[in-house]
Amino acid sequence: MSVNVNRSVLDQFYRYKMPRIIAKVEGKGNGIKTVIVNMTDVAKSLNRPPTYPTKFFGCELGAQTQFDAKNDRFIVNGSHEANKLQDMLDGFIRKFVLCPECDNPETDLHINAKKQTIGNSCKACGYRGMLDTRHKLCTFILRNPPEDTGSVKKKEKKSKKKDKENGSSDGEASNHNDIDAPDAVDGDDDDQDWGEETTEEAQQRRMEEISAHAKNLTLSEDLEKPLEKRVNLFYNFVKFTHNNKKAQKYLLGGFECLVKLHQAQLLPRVPIVLKDLYDADLLEEDVILAWAEKVSKKYVSKELAKEIHAKAVPFVKWLKEAEEESEGSGADEGEDDNVEVVYSSSARELKVESVTPEKPAEEEDDLDIDAI
Repeated sequence: MSVNVNRSVLDQFYRYKMPRIIAKVEGKGNGIKTVIVNMTDVAKSLNRPPTYPTKFFGCELGAQTQFDAKNDRFIVNGSHEANKLQDMLDGFIRKFVLCPECDNPETDLHINAKKQTIGNSCKACGYRGMLDTRHKLCTFILRNPPEDTGSVKKKEKKSKKKDKENGSSDGEASNHNDIDAPDAVDGDDDDQDWGEETTEEAQQRRMEEISAHAKNLTLSEDLEKPLEKRVNLFYNFVKFTHNNKKAQKYLLGGFECLVKLHQAQLLPRVPIVLKDLYDADLLEEDVILAWAEKVSKKYVSKELAKEIHAKAVPFVKWLKEAEEESEGSGADEGEDDNVEVVYSSSARELKVESVTPEKPAEEEDDLDIDAI
């Protein structure tokens, strides 16, 4: 029986599958051990050597491990249930398999023994970065690099040897096979995009990947449903972002893609949509503020991204002021009692209202945020 490589993805048509771990306990007493019967097949699905997840189990369990690749035996000392190891494998996949940008498992590890670094590249989105090498498994990986890294180095040496035979100097030798990751990559800097990611084709691909499910909400059969039901459809789609800042970051990227698809309708309502997502706890304050600080061309063009950020300014300003108020002393709270931001779900508008004690609430003057 197979399961999704990323088990947080519940889509039964998710194309990245792996076999369930089959574990067999052997021996008794101090000699008891768990043999992972199908570790080779599991590791093949993850594009990693079978020694890596086996050693990861040992690191997490504080147990010794044994490898016998010829006889296809990968062993963790002690008695461990298959379900427990399966859950533990999720941790390995998150740390050493999934791309930190697109969450796809189409990644390769690149070892730089001289610098003692482990690079990570994704064939799905073009991401390249560095792994955090603080986990104990990284020491093992550095000492036992993937076979493909070694084969690439051998090809590089052969290429250089051939160049020399053809009369090329060392300085003119081809370096196109050098796939070592860069010295440093700031994972939080969205503008550090690799060349292939900024092309129109790459942007279109990302937009289709991110918004494929969201676009299904605009099918005619859904448009026939009442507004409340359509909102609930959208909420059920994005509720996975609760307490997951990375998912919230992707949600903002998907939102930018939807704005590109329906600029006339959505661009003027950017602050209102963001307010809805914030009120529904789908976006957290710090994630929104971090997004607002920097315009990125990762999901849409730089020009459209600037427009989206410009439209979001009133809501972001309100969010910052609310944060400052919450951090202020009790004595300062009364100074802003005459101003508040109100969101009307019925009118679908974000408004700034002036509040005076003598004036009834229903007679207050409203200022449409889109006019700011």
